[in-house]
Amino acid sequence: MVEKSVLITGAGKGIGKKLLFDCLDSGFFVYAIIRSKSDYLNIKKKIKVDNCKLYLGDIRNEKLINKILINSVKEKKINCLVNNAGERQRRDFLKITKNQIYSIFENNFFSHFLITQKMLSYFKKYKIKNTSVVNISSIVGMRGFSQLSGYASTKSALDGLTKSLAIEFANKNIRFNSINPGFIKTSYFKNFKSKNKKLYKWTLHKTPLGKWGDSSDVSQLAIFLLSDKSKYINGQTICIDGGWTS
Repeated sequence: MVEKSVLITGAGKGIGKKLLFDCLDSGFFVYAIIRSKSDYLNIKKKIKVDNCKLYLGDIRNEKLINKILINSVKEKKINCLVNNAGERQRRDFLKITKNQIYSIFENNFFSHFLITQKMLSYFKKYKIKNTSVVNISSIVGMRGFSQLSGYASTKSALDGLTKSLAIEFANKNIRFNSINPGFIKTSYFKNFKSKNKKLYKWTLHKTPLGKWGDSSDVSQLAIFLLSDKSKYINGQTICIDGGWTS
């Protein structure tokens, strides 16, 4: 089996944080980008191994991405990527400003687009083979939700990018897949459950399994898609939603 080395964006909270530690437990060498200083310091205290490099910063910072790639050549070349960083935006469609829609696209799509470009050039330059890219998308981009039009648009774009790149780079043996979570118990779960009781009950009603998923549900699928065990899975959009989209 090829040793796996992965770059994870948005590793400070929720799914990204869980994926960071699960990848380490699975023997990956991990490079992780964390935006919040408090999250960075908290995770740094818990890391007791040498096969992990944490970077504090924003994924929109091109100099930071270049720094990580340059450093990785000296430490451990990267052969996997998880585009996980992102933000929500709940607003009435008619109240979304031009700056707000540009901002969420920059966070949720443009940054991933550009990082993926850099990674593909990196793979080519260093002749890295059997690589895998996983994009963390959302069922919102597939189904649409009221007051989430901006967020949904970014996720639809990410799904389209996944499928297009899966075709374009298949002959290079570089695989692209999307994971589209439904409602997952991340850092905002408790607050959502207590302050949006009616909406919370609605999410349970809409989910055939009648419950929210755990971050580990997403991270374990991501690890499978990064591994050689999924070598014939390419261009797929896989939902983890308790049956919502069914």
